[in-house]
Amino acid sequence: MPKLWFINIQILSHKTYRLYTGSDCIKANAKSCGECIQAGPNCGWCKKTVSDFLQEGEPTSARCDDLAALKSKGCPMEDIENPRGSKQVLEDREVTNRKKGAAEKLKPEAITQIQPQKLVLKLRVGEPQTFSLKFKRAEDYPIDLYYLMDLSYSMKDDLENVKSLGTALMVEMGKITSDFRIGFGSFVEKTVMPYISTTPAKLRNPCTGDQNCTSPFSYKNVLSLTSEGNKFNELVGKQHISGNLDSPEGGFDAIMQVAVCGEQIGWRNVTRLLVFSTDAGFHFAGDGKLGGIVLPNDGKCHLEDNMYTMSHYYDYPSIAHLVQKLSENNIQTIFAVTEEFQAVYKELKNLIPKSAVGTLSSNSSNVIQLIVDAYNSLSSEVILENTKLPKGVTISYKSFCKNGVNDTQEDGRKCSNISIGDEVRFEINVTANECPKKGQNETIKIKPLGFTEEVEINLQFICECQCQSEGEPNSPACHEGNGTFECGACRCNEGRIGRLCECSTDEVNSEDMDAYCRRENSTEICSNNGECICGQCVCKKRENTNEVYSGKYCECDNFNCDRSNGLICGGNGICKCRVCECFPNFTGSACDCSLDTLPCMASNGQICNGRGTCECGTCNCTDPKFQGPTCEMCQTCLGVCAEHKDCVQCRAFDKGEKKETCSQECMHFNMTRVESRDKLPQPGQPDPLSHCKEKDVDDCWFYFTYSVNSNGEANVHVVETPECPSGPDIIPIVAGVVAGIVLIGLALLLIWKLLMIIHDRREFAKFEKEKMNAKWDTGENPIYKSAVTTVVNPKYEGK
Repeated sequence: MPKLWFINIQILSHKTYRLYTGSDCIKANAKSCGECIQAGPNCGWCKKTVSDFLQEGEPTSARCDDLAALKSKGCPMEDIENPRGSKQVLEDREVTNRKKGAAEKLKPEAITQIQPQKLVLKLRVGEPQTFSLKFKRAEDYPIDLYYLMDLSYSMKDDLENVKSLGTALMVEMGKITSDFRIGFGSFVEKTVMPYISTTPAKLRNPCTGDQNCTSPFSYKNVLSLTSEGNKFNELVGKQHISGNLDSPEGGFDAIMQVAVCGEQIGWRNVTRLLVFSTDAGFHFAGDGKLGGIVLPNDGKCHLEDNMYTMSHYYDYPSIAHLVQKLSENNIQTIFAVTEEFQAVYKELKNLIPKSAVGTLSSNSSNVIQLIVDAYNSLSSEVILENTKLPKGVTISYKSFCKNGVNDTQEDGRKCSNISIGDEVRFEINVTANECPKKGQNETIKIKPLGFTEEVEINLQFICECQCQSEGEPNSPACHEGNGTFECGACRCNEGRIGRLCECSTDEVNSEDMDAYCRRENSTEICSNNGECICGQCVCKKRENTNEVYSGKYCECDNFNCDRSNGLICGGNGICKCRVCECFPNFTGSACDCSLDTLPCMASNGQICNGRGTCECGTCNCTDPKFQGPTCEMCQTCLGVCAEHKDCVQCRAFDKGEKKETCSQECMHFNMTRVESRDKLPQPGQPDPLSHCKEKDVDDCWFYFTYSVNSNGEANVHVVETPECPSGPDIIPIVAGVVAGIVLIGLALLLIWKLLMIIHDRREFAKFEKEKMNAKWDTGENPIYKSAVTTVVNPKYEGK
């Protein structure tokens, strides 16, 4: 589907405009004032002369920067070119307060529902211009209604009811407006196969049986718009049903002709309503190929004797084409269709702005109420549209509707539930993001959909500076007239280069010119921080636009100076050519040394109490025993702990000699309690510190530290629990002695038992050894005689 011209709007939130910064101005590398102001709305051009403004080595583009930066560089406000956009209302008629039945009878063109009507916006790139648009729905506003009806055979019953529609609708619409006109048209289908039968008999009467039907046709304008309801009834009563072969009808051909044939239909510049009545679907672009029709619809009027004559030649229009033509001609469409095709036409409604769908009864008996309801629905909503925007121009809307309903983005273009006499407002922002190539003016129009009234906006683009018109062509200031001197700088003629147009592009020998861009005894061209153009160094730009190279050979910069506390020149000076130029009362390579002696002044009026010297606003104590901001403290001297002992004791433990006078005598230090000695401040901190261990009135030891910070405030940290001595505990001692005696006895018994075991084992081993050394055979007793006697038979031979 082709893109529709009226939805080519870029809707932006009020908070989504591009943010321009000073770096945008620098990065634009503008060679002229015109290029500079197009870089962003905050960019200005300093037209002060070269010698007074630009540093040596800086390019012409350094004249372009944000306003604050130009002021800081020394450019007076009167020398800064910074043109601003503006708006001018040319025509601003008030919306009409018109009551129905009032004596005042205005012509339709004299009724005003939208304000203002014409204005001029001067746009600078990136700077939005805002204006308010007011809309008020006028009472008794004229209405033109054209009834377009499907006359295929299935609509036979409907035609009978529509024949009396004219007078009845005139009466009903008379309740809404006193100026109402009505017209009638009908359609069937393209008069070619396969949409209709082209046999002679069927062309004469496409209906079957004894039905008397008229010959098929594409579209017929039966009655142009008229205020005579009886004439409507008369002409519609003469109409006859026709017929076709396929179910979808050729209604899009008819809608296109109704939209573009304004003279034949009789449309006025008032509210235009088109009622499309059918009980079938529709053909659209591409369907004509079935009948061999391939030429796209041309969107022009082709009515001859109120008949559409090119249905066989042009294809059906596309939906997008219809939307375009309906919108161009401010026609609001009401689709009166049967229940069966509601879903299809509701989808079509979503594609056609300012259209409505109503459910048509099977015989069109409810058509009057359907039209009234649809009209009320359409007229209660206002939707703004604009014509095609020039390249680089965006527009955004914010609506202020009834009951405090506000919207932005897409919903910011419309307001709903508007009754007659209600006034709504829209805030419209127009922004140019770039200048047109030729800088010519453009015109756009904004109007409410379905209304003929519109706001005409002439866009004028600010693409050049005022000082450019005052330029001096062939100025002697530009090397013998080789350029135009404008806005404090030379704009070289073609073929010339250089800040003063002193070189010709045809004559420049880079090797010869490079010698002028090298420092003495150096091989680096422009210190590697720029490029050599026409024998002069043009320093390159840094990513951080606040950092600048300068100098004849780009040898200087404003960011390579010594730092203190992370700041260039400690924040107390300006970096010029890599050397800090300190502000008054500061010195040092990083301006980190203050010459002010006030911080070193002691309470006695002496500098550092006479015990040191004031260096860079800080006392340097000559006696190492003394410390503190003014060398007033001797933390290692005897008596510091004893001096503060009683005050610490009374404040920490509420006891001691100063218990009663503690609140009067002991509030000169800040006290902090800690849990243990490990939590006390340890040596190594910047403030002088004394560790103290003292006895209180109960002979308990308590620990604390005493220190003085750089602001002269004394701080005490004290362990919250003192260490107190305690007497011996008898029970553990007795228990220990008894336990010791028992354990010693058990140990002695164990030792005795161990010795006895060792002795027995030695004796047994000795017995065993002697037993093994016995001389007689332990196998047979010598005095033993056996009780068995053995007798051998001498005759026995062992057989």
